[in-house]
Amino acid sequence: MKRLLAAALAVTALSTFAQGFPGSKPISIVVPFAAGGPTDRVARDLAEAMRKTMGGGANFVVENVGGAGGTIGATKVAKAAPDGHTLLLFHIGMAATPALYRKLQYKPLEDFEYLGLINEVPMTLIGKPQLPANTYRDFEAYIRANSGKLNLAHAGLGSASHLCGLMWQHAVKLNEAMTTIPFGGTAPAMNALVGGQVDVMCDQTTNTTGQIEGGRVKAFAVTTPKSLSGHKLLKDYPSLQEMGLKDFNLTIWHGLYAPKGTPAAVLAQLNTAMKAALKDPAFVQKQEGLGAVVVTDKRMEPEAHKAFVAAEIAKLKPVIEAAGKFAD
Repeated sequence: MKRLLAAALAVTALSTFAQGFPGSKPISIVVPFAAGGPTDRVARDLAEAMRKTMGGGANFVVENVGGAGGTIGATKVAKAAPDGHTLLLFHIGMAATPALYRKLQYKPLEDFEYLGLINEVPMTLIGKPQLPANTYRDFEAYIRANSGKLNLAHAGLGSASHLCGLMWQHAVKLNEAMTTIPFGGTAPAMNALVGGQVDVMCDQTTNTTGQIEGGRVKAFAVTTPKSLSGHKLLKDYPSLQEMGLKDFNLTIWHGLYAPKGTPAAVLAQLNTAMKAALKDPAFVQKQEGLGAVVVTDKRMEPEAHKAFVAAEIAKLKPVIEAAGKFAD
């Protein structure tokens, strides 16, 4: 009887708490990167949209906790009070860090409650303007013919450009054909490519479309399963899957998470507000301005979101381990 009474009181307390959520306390969305980057912009747009959809004076703030490839911010949220007032917005790094960091302080599939996927950003395989190839077929043939003479740039270990380049090299079995050169960020890596100091790069459309449109780099393919037929600039470039790389599919996505143990009723409120935000025309327009596609499928739901991340972890883990370069 005592146990039943205690359980009943606990349920009542959680229900009462959920009914009063969020109250006057602000909801903090932790971005595990510096302010001003793509993930930070997504978080700020989402915070504004969710503030409108939750109503009742809900107040959202964005907290930048950068460092160690996003793991410091993620760790902070994993250890935060599970009351719905501390959330995490993380990109594909949520799936990459388990392989990149062998001493990770959290387990992505066990230490978080999944709230839903927010958006996806396609990626493009690009080269310096001096490359003689103009099609993907010619591009790959040129690299094979010049094995050991070319290099591939990326923004740093665990970055979108690093993961994309790694996946592509692994898929075409060109790991030994090119020297990989890390830079301290996307801007210096892109500048080196534009200047012809490096030969190849693979990065999200957020960073590449302006360079492609300006003719400062050459584009060869996109990383989505099919070509981007609806994209005014990239519609004529094939997908790597269409070029024979079976099951090649890599996007930079963002998802929303809460600490493990957050009450189900609070999670439901947050998920409902998030899904409403994803339908907000202003939010959709801002995401399109970033080159992102807002998620509209079942991955908006917690269960499908978690299954998707589990599949991404399984996809990235063998590729990262095969490369043998880790962040710790």
